[in-house]
Amino acid sequence: MILTVCMSPSVDVTIELDSLNIGKVNVVKNKTLSFTGKALNVAIGVARLGEEAFATGFMYRENGAMFENALRQEGVPFSFIYNEGRVRENYKCIDQKSMLTEINDVGGQVTKEKLSELIETVRTRSAEANVTVISGGLPRGVAPDYYRELFCAVDRRSLRITDAEGAKLFSALKAEIDLVKPNFEELQQALAHEIHDKGELLACCRELIDRGAKTVLLSLGKNGAVITDGRKNYFCKSINVAVNSTVGAGDGMVAAVASKMQCGADLQEILRSGVAAGTATVTTFGTVSFTKEKYREIYDNLQVTEFD
Repeated sequence: MILTVCMSPSVDVTIELDSLNIGKVNVVKNKTLSFTGKALNVAIGVARLGEEAFATGFMYRENGAMFENALRQEGVPFSFIYNEGRVRENYKCIDQKSMLTEINDVGGQVTKEKLSELIETVRTRSAEANVTVISGGLPRGVAPDYYRELFCAVDRRSLRITDAEGAKLFSALKAEIDLVKPNFEELQQALAHEIHDKGELLACCRELIDRGAKTVLLSLGKNGAVITDGRKNYFCKSINVAVNSTVGAGDGMVAAVASKMQCGADLQEILRSGVAAGTATVTTFGTVSFTKEKYREIYDNLQVTEFD
């Protein structure tokens, strides 16, 4: 089973436009509401691959039932720590050139008691999980060190994966992580280092390894991804597909990676599966994950090469 922990769920309002004209009236061509959160998207991706997932994290009373309904439809069991208030809303505007403009709300607040309750939930649930994924933002006012506290509560027999930025990423690394999945921009920003070539790219990945990651999976967007454990490095180039939305692509990648890791797959297989799922996700509009059929189609057309 794969446990996913979502601390900052969101209602994603995805809007399709011919073009986004600032300061003018814009006409919506298509609009979709998704009840998401990075770790919830991962759970859905795991379920679509036919694997067992369990979702937990924080939820809010005013509209939390919609998230529960969405997970039920995907066959994902869940148990949330409920708080007063309403889940935040994020707006994602996509124009005809597939340019994405995001307007993100801030997360709700939780009490110290609720923070402690989630830690105990992770401690209990992770004892039954082959892999534990903790990803995404934090509730308003919660310090990045909470990531370290959560991962320290994860059962030692459960593999640990995180997809987090900046201070949250470094906090998680203090607890030792089996795999981290930054994208290219996040890696540069986290290390305050502009990457110009392969050597610098691998050096930055190795810095994350030195800080506590066993493996780094670096997303390169439409170009594919690189994976390294500090000794072996591999690259997988993505294939050309019609991009309908980049929303949830990284979460799809993490879902496939978690599924492979719990089976003991090697670095090349983990990388190939991650790129296949991430690429499959961008072919959809207004949904947070991929179809298994599209995943398999893309997977069969990918090749992994050494990256030195």
